[in-house]
Order: sequence, then structure tokens, then C-alpha cells
Amino acid sequence: MKPITEQHLRCVVDCFSVEGEFAGALPYGSGHINDTFAAYYQLADGTSKRYILQRINTHVFKDPKAVMENVIGVTHYLGKEIVKAGGDPIRETLNLIATKNGEYYHVDEDGGFWRMYIFIEDTTTYQMVKNAADFYNSARAFGKFQLLLADYPAATLHETIPLFHNTVDRVRQFKEALAANATGRANDVCDEIEFVLAREADTHVLVDQLADGKLPLRVTHNDTKLNNVLIDNATGEGICIIDLDTVMPGLSLYDFGDSIRFGATTAAEDEPDLSKVNFDISLFEAYTKGYLEVAGKVLTANEIQNLPMGAKLMTLECGMRFLADHIAGDTYFKIHREGHNLDRARTQFKLVADMEQQWDEMHKVVKKYI
Repeated sequence: MKPITEQHLRCVVDCFSVEGEFAGALPYGSGHINDTFAAYYQLADGTSKRYILQRINTHVFKDPKAVMENVIGVTHYLGKEIVKAGGDPIRETLNLIATKNGEYYHVDEDGGFWRMYIFIEDTTTYQMVKNAADFYNSARAFGKFQLLLADYPAATLHETIPLFHNTVDRVRQFKEALAANATGRANDVCDEIEFVLAREADTHVLVDQLADGKLPLRVTHNDTKLNNVLIDNATGEGICIIDLDTVMPGLSLYDFGDSIRFGATTAAEDEPDLSKVNFDISLFEAYTKGYLEVAGKVLTANEIQNLPMGAKLMTLECGMRFLADHIAGDTYFKIHREGHNLDRARTQFKLVADMEQQWDEMHKVVKKYI
């Protein structure tokens, strides 16, 4: 994608139906995928207003039109459900700004896909879990996301990244990387390889239940990290879920599990000292409590029973992806040091092992909040 100039930005924003005079745009946020800006407008009464302007990364999202169709459908549906619940649809979901042609995205002369959202003011995002209260509030926010979308026809959504959380297919990809052994590194990570292969049967558990109709297909976010929740500055509550590009049909257990993988740990995802890496059962409890307080109203008994498995499998999946990339020569995930992906894989496997040791406790926590 071409570099973005000020003139380019001015041409793009002129295509959207926004009140006021464009005063400029600045890079915004900490995302690494899309190009994101805060666009500032001067209003006639002397006040200003800002919007989020984004160019979708079409190298990552090969079908940006499908991405936008998913985002449009889900945000419009959420807005209606929030109104029904007596909430504020301007703050509690993302709101797209239409172009002057009545579309919700603009394609520039270079083929770049642009969109604009209302900026949700007086909110904060956190890059990591600092305390149980933050994690609890994020759980309630993601639980509400699932609750409000419970009746959305998930099968109508585009699968913008095919088989994204299909753990059986992820094992297939892992084995392909292992067989190719492009860098020869597989010879030095035998213990990690065995860790994955010893748990191959587990990777079938949720996929097979979905195929058998024992788990329902739902709208899933697929990137349920804490930094995708806007926290209200006044109340401390999670009020809006952002970054909807990976919204697809899937299992609620994927979203729950990815949150636990990211948040219920005592160390960073790439911590090389595994003695610092532990699965924190108290954070698991905080998240489970918040999530079930809200989403428990619509989840099936079998979904709830499988919450620990969701946590374990999403962590295992992430670890095997890091390990496969290490073996392949670090071709997918960006690295900042030698062995970075291997460190990442090992932290995930350490968390999986910890979960297995605390398996009964995890199930007791779930039963406690049913």
C-alpha cells in the first residue's frame, strides 16, 4: 500500500458526509494492521469534533468488501439491540459514517479501502491486564457483545479468514511446517513439537462438537484482547467492543478462550524466563464471573461446560502457530530478536501445562458462576 500524504487524506475525508471543516488528521492508537487516524473537524459554533479514519490493510484482509459487509451488518444490528435495552448506541457500539454516495466505505484511486467512525470520547484502552477489576469489566463487555448478538444469523457472515480458529486445521498446518523444516530448526525443538503432538486429540474436541450440532454457531469477535474494549473513564466499565475486522461465524468458546490466553497470565506473551509465566486462576475466575453474569443468559449448558477447554485450546493453538512460524523461519509473525517466536510458543505451552494442572479448579470456578 502506498504511503499516505496529507493531500491524500484530504481527498479521502472529502468523500465522507461529515459536518464541519476538516482541520487535519493525526496517527492514532497502537494497532499494527490498519492505518488509523484521528480526523479533526472545526464546527460552525467554534467547537471541534473528531472521528476515527482508517485504511484497511488489504494485504491482511484480502476481501475488504466482505470485511465491511460484516462490520456494517453487526454494528447496525448492535445499535438496534442497544436501543431496545435502553442503552446509548452512540457510545456502546461503533458507528460508521456514510460517504456522500451513501456507502459506508470509500475506495480511493489506488484501491485503498477507507472507513470512518464516530470517535467515542472519554474512554481508555489498556494494553495489558493490570488488575482483576479491569479483566472483570472487559469480560462483561465481551459477554454483552455475545448477549446482544445471540440472535444474529451468524451463518450469514463472511468467513474473512477461513478456518481461523479451526484447531484441527491448525494442526495440519503445523505438521506441514514440521515436514518442510525449512530452516532445520525442528531438530532443536523436539520437546515443544512433542508437546503439541501429544495433545492432537484435544484439538478435535470443539470442532467435532460444532460439526455434530452440540455447540451453536455464533457471531465471534476473534480478537478478544483487553485493548479491544473501550473503558468508560467515569465509570471504569467496559462500554464498547472495537476492532471488528475479524468478526466471523464461530464458537463463543473461541472468544472466551482467547481472552483467558491473553489476560489470565502473570507475564508477557514473549517472556523468555518461564519461571515468571504462570496461569493465574484468580484472573480466570474474575473473567469467568464477569462473562457469565452477562453472556450466561444466552449460552447453552454445553458451551458453559466447555469454557475451560476453550481457554486451553486457544492457548495451545496460539503456541503451535508461534512454533510453526519459528520452524518456518519467522515468515508470519514479526520478531524483534532471535528466537522470539520460540519464546512466544514456550509461554503458551507453559500456560497450557498450568491449566492442565488446575483443570479441576477451572471447572469448579465455572460451576460457581452458572
